[in-house]
Amino acid sequence: MTRKLLIVEDDPGLQSQMRWCFSEDLEVAVASDRESALAALRRDEPDVITLDLGLPPDPGGATEGFSLLEEILRLAPMTKVIVVTGREDKENSVKAIGMGASDFYQKPLDADILTFVVNRAFRLAELERENRDLARQRNGTNIKGIVAASPQMLAICRTLEKVAPTDVTTLITGETGTGKELLARAIHDLSPRACKPFAAINCAAIPENLLESELFGFEKGSFTGANQTKKGKIESANGGTLFLDEIGDMPMALQAKLLRFLQERVVDRVGSVTPIPVDVRVVCATHRDVRQLIESGDFREDLYYRISEITLDVPAVRERDGDALVIAQSLLKSLGKQMDRSNLAFTEDAINAINSYPWPGNVREMINKVKRATIMADGKRVTAEDLELPPGDSSTSSHINLRQVREQAERQAICQALQTTGFNMAQAARLLGVTRPTLYNLTDKYKIDTSAEISEV
Repeated sequence: MTRKLLIVEDDPGLQSQMRWCFSEDLEVAVASDRESALAALRRDEPDVITLDLGLPPDPGGATEGFSLLEEILRLAPMTKVIVVTGREDKENSVKAIGMGASDFYQKPLDADILTFVVNRAFRLAELERENRDLARQRNGTNIKGIVAASPQMLAICRTLEKVAPTDVTTLITGETGTGKELLARAIHDLSPRACKPFAAINCAAIPENLLESELFGFEKGSFTGANQTKKGKIESANGGTLFLDEIGDMPMALQAKLLRFLQERVVDRVGSVTPIPVDVRVVCATHRDVRQLIESGDFREDLYYRISEITLDVPAVRERDGDALVIAQSLLKSLGKQMDRSNLAFTEDAINAINSYPWPGNVREMINKVKRATIMADGKRVTAEDLELPPGDSSTSSHINLRQVREQAERQAICQALQTTGFNMAQAARLLGVTRPTLYNLTDKYKIDTSAEISEV
């Protein structure tokens, strides 16, 4: 990949000197003011920019340079900006670094030092690019067990990463099979409590008369069959995380006791009169609409506010743009390894079926389908029939054309630039980072009518 450098300097002599500092394997562009710098930024997308803060119309000050720096970081936040200042101008150097510049260089020009600083910025840009590529290879998320590429799910993961280091009580909602327990475990694993216990209990799977003793524990002799004292799930999670799955199904009588625990952080074992303090982080999950449960009188409103300091609403697979195929391919790869059937791949009809199917059972249903297909597939290709899925709509995959998508995006960008600039062709060309003749050619190519309101100023 060609490395690109943009030199923003209003002095022609310094422009030439700086340009000759760099080897031929570097693609160097120059700009002398704010407008030409922004046009070069859009056109060339440089990895590194050297920016002289003293630009016209304020060559003796730094206001124009700071304004340009702010705009560069807004338009291209990953670009490394090296501010160039006078030898005695340390205050502006510090201010620029605080705004987001990656480094600074003080005049007068020294070719060796300038080359070193610029090469260091290129190396930093390369390392960050490699990290982003690695993150994309991990399906866009660092959370163990979560495979996602959709903006909907990535937003959930980003929120989770912010929430995990805190101790706030978290409620995870979403349909059955969307991975709520995986997210709960991720909250625990990314928290300072990661080395402590993670205790999970399904409130819907345990009979009402046993759930209290399972949660809070009991003393010896507190009821028939209580032959010894037993800690409950809450106590067993001391120092760690307690996960209450399907909390929407918790009996009303037990909700009051749970509320007291959340308020006081003490546990009363069945048959005991001595409260036991417990330090535990609580994460809850449910597939039910808690608001409706509150309205019907089946869930305490005050408990809801206690458990939902932060709420993560996990979207269903059908609501995650493009995630169905990403998850299916990840499952095929992992299940293929487990069953000694590596290198399996989906046929085109299988891909269409996966993308078109609504997946009412979400990821749990997908695991079932892909596991069956891994066993039943003949050869290395998995078909829609192997997945037991109905034929899908091929229009969303087999007819994708990169040239058409690119042209559509290009046409939309030109129309938006013309609208933004009031059909001023010169300003629109600068906004798009192209020359005015190029813009004319593009408007002719896409038959964009600009004759009614065209302006050349």
